[in-house]
This record gives sequence, C-alpha cells and structure tokens, in this order.
Amino acid sequence: MLKLPKKSPFLLGCRRGLAILTLFLAGCAGDDSSGYKERPVEELYNGAMTAMENGDNLPAALMFDEVERQHPYSVWATKAQLMSAYAYYRQAKYDEAIIGLDRFIQLHPGHKDVAYAYYLKSLCYYEQISDVGRDQKMTDFALKTMEELVTRFPESSYSRDAKLKIDLTRDHLAGKEMEIGRYYLNRKQPLAAVNRFRNVVENYQTTSHVPEALHRLTESYLALGVTSEAQASAAVLGFNFPGSKWYEDSYQLLAGANLAPQRDEKSWLDRVFGKRS
Repeated sequence: MLKLPKKSPFLLGCRRGLAILTLFLAGCAGDDSSGYKERPVEELYNGAMTAMENGDNLPAALMFDEVERQHPYSVWATKAQLMSAYAYYRQAKYDEAIIGLDRFIQLHPGHKDVAYAYYLKSLCYYEQISDVGRDQKMTDFALKTMEELVTRFPESSYSRDAKLKIDLTRDHLAGKEMEIGRYYLNRKQPLAAVNRFRNVVENYQTTSHVPEALHRLTESYLALGVTSEAQASAAVLGFNFPGSKWYEDSYQLLAGANLAPQRDEKSWLDRVFGKRS
C-alpha cells in the first residue's frame, strides 16, 4: 500500500505551534449553562494525534471531526479537516476521506495546504485501482485528480510524485484497452478490436503497450481485408520499434499474405506519427 512521505510539509506543520496554542487557550474557556460540555481544542487535537500515532485511525478521524464541530472558528479546525481526511485514508475509508477533501478544497481554495488535499484525494483513488480485468473507474478518477494537481501546482513536491503515478496510471488504462481489444479479436470481431487498439496508439503513445497495439492493428486490418492499413501499421511499428518482437510477428503475418510493411500517407497512422514513420 502506498504511504505518504513521513515528513510531509503538511503533517509537520500540524504540530507546529500547538504548545503556544495550548497556553493561549488555557484561560479562555467560559461558563456553559446550556449543559453542553465543550472540550478544549488542544485536548481534542492532541488526543486525535495520539490515537492516530497508535494506529487507531478511525477514532482519530472522529476526534478531528469533533475539533471542527466544537471549535469551528479555531485555526485548528481547518487543519483538523485535513487530518480527519488523512486518518480516514489510513483506515482505507476512502469515500469518507474524499468527501472531506472535496469540502476542504471547496472551502479553502487558496489555503497553503490545498495541494496536499489534491494529492491525498488522488491517492484515495490510486489505491483503489484494480487489475485490468475489472472496471477502471477509479483509475480514471485518479488520473484526472493527479493531472489537476500537476496543472494547478506544478512546482509542488506532491506534483513531482503525482507525475510518476500519472505514467503508471496511463499505462494501466492502456492495458485495459488492450485486454478488451484482444477479447474482440479472439472472438472474430476485428472491427471492434481496431477501435480499442487505435485508442491505445492515439491516446497512450508513451505507454509500454503501443508496440503490441500496432501489431494487433496489423492483424485486425488483415482480418478485415484492409491491407493498406495493415501495411501502414506494420511500417509504423518497424520504424519506431525496429527490434520489437511484435514487428517480427507483423512482418511474418504480412509475408504470409504476400505483403510487406508500407507507409500510407492517407492513413490515420500517418497523421498520428507523421514523418516518424
């Protein structure tokens, strides 16, 4: 399971100044004749931090929520919102964490820790990514959230980590498209397969799946009898990945039909790859 950096700028800042705040609030509690017993903010916050350090993440989250409920105008209420989300995240209560993070982002768009909120939200989605045989809704959400983080806060330390995860996420989505494409191809539905492999080539060019996608396009187009596109796919594959085993397979496939790889300037592949092919 992924973990946040141990010395996250946000987490380090949560403890800073708490001792000063404790001294300040010591004499500020007033009488409450309503019967409602308000606990001091430092007692609630310290208790929540201690609970989380002991691995009691759910009780910690509830105590952080109580900080905001009892002391909504305290400077620690805002920090408690994020710490509550982090505690829910550690407990794998991702839905609760995301709700809290969305609320924080909406209420405090200019806060110094809003980049952290986007980052934590992206991790909530990222850790729910399933294998390519399952629905990839969480993968899409993770990618969109990380891309938004990088766009809004390009210099943030969180964005640097997000960029690495974006590449992994895109590769995962391409893998899903490949699986569906192979499914159609194996069931003699080459037209449906072409749509999936084409999506990989057009939208996931930096992933590891492109060489196979180009080979599968060669195979699918041959099955459809569209020989010019089959030759063009193989030509692009050979130019960009000359040492790939997928090019060897495509070459042999074409040779079996008395064809050879050949660029076609009218092909959509030529528009995508241009002079590279």
